Amino acid sequence: MTADQIPDRVATAQAKAATLIEALPWLERFHGSLVVVKYGGNAMTDGTLKAAFAQDIAFLRYAGLRPVVVHGGGPQIGAMLKRLGIESEFRGGLRVTTPEAMDVVRMVLVGQVGRELVGLLNNHGPLAVGLSGEDAGLFGGTRKGLVEDGVEVDLGLVGDVTEVNPAAIDDLLAAGRIPVVSTIAPSLDGEGVLNVNADTAAAALAVALGADKLVVLTDVEGVYASWPDRDSLLTQLPVSQARELLDTVDAGMIPKLEACVRAVDGGVPAAHVIDGRVPHSLLLEVFTDTGVGTMIFPDDAASESATSRQLQRSGDAAAGGGDATSLRFGRSGDDSVAQGDSATRTGEGTDHD
Repeated sequence: MTADQIPDRVATAQAKAATLIEALPWLERFHGSLVVVKYGGNAMTDGTLKAAFAQDIAFLRYAGLRPVVVHGGGPQIGAMLKRLGIESEFRGGLRVTTPEAMDVVRMVLVGQVGRELVGLLNNHGPLAVGLSGEDAGLFGGTRKGLVEDGVEVDLGLVGDVTEVNPAAIDDLLAAGRIPVVSTIAPSLDGEGVLNVNADTAAAALAVALGADKLVVLTDVEGVYASWPDRDSLLTQLPVSQARELLDTVDAGMIPKLEACVRAVDGGVPAAHVIDGRVPHSLLLEVFTDTGVGTMIFPDDAASESATSRQLQRSGDAAAGGGDATSLRFGRSGDDSVAQGDSATRTGEGTDHD
């Protein structure tokens, strides 16, 4: 039967089959892999994108991967503070968080954003379980300071995640659940609960879990070598080059890229920055030959990864394994993993995004 003799319905079905076959090598490669996904940006505010993201996460789970979702909620926090008449200011790109504002942060992240996402995921089966950094000692944090023009600024209840105990996440994954984590952290110094950046919290959790991937959703196509030149989009990036770009990328990209660097430095084989404005961008990056974002990987895997990704992203995915994403790093040491305490630089209003 020639192509012009194939009925339209069969041709449509064949196109769908071709898409599934393209995904087959990636399904084989990543089956059983643990993927930490940081959910943020427009994907959190647009109804169509929210539904598509939930479908992507459910697909990962049913395809045999083990997704963990970490979310922020900067826009929702700002809207609720405004609604309640609570003033909020940013210093150095960080939201100054008073005890009153922290109550709102906790309420919005745990009671609004997290619950909505759990509900969307559970439309596809009773899979998702919401928890926060307070639950089962998941996160521990320390307050961070800021110096502007030589003067120390009190940011209030703002901190970094400096300790992770992933036992509760392990238990949920073992039960076949999808953990959905709200990013607040109890202070290790007994100063209450801290407002922490969701990007770096996701990186800390990925390291502690021994994840195979960290994926960060943002509102641009990926990492650019020379922003705003869109032709400078990078599809792959050794971690040493990513570290150098921290001094030159747009302010809003800094916490995303820094999170990827921290994850890869901590043993995560690959970190990805993808465009959350594109429906199903998560599936497109993980399961297609072309990918849609920027992959960051260890320097010692750079040459092998570059060769492998070039081959496989051009349609020869079955040829020769061994790129950075196929490497597995198990957890070492105690379940409670301490992370670095370096300050996170963020763009204006980027807390929890």
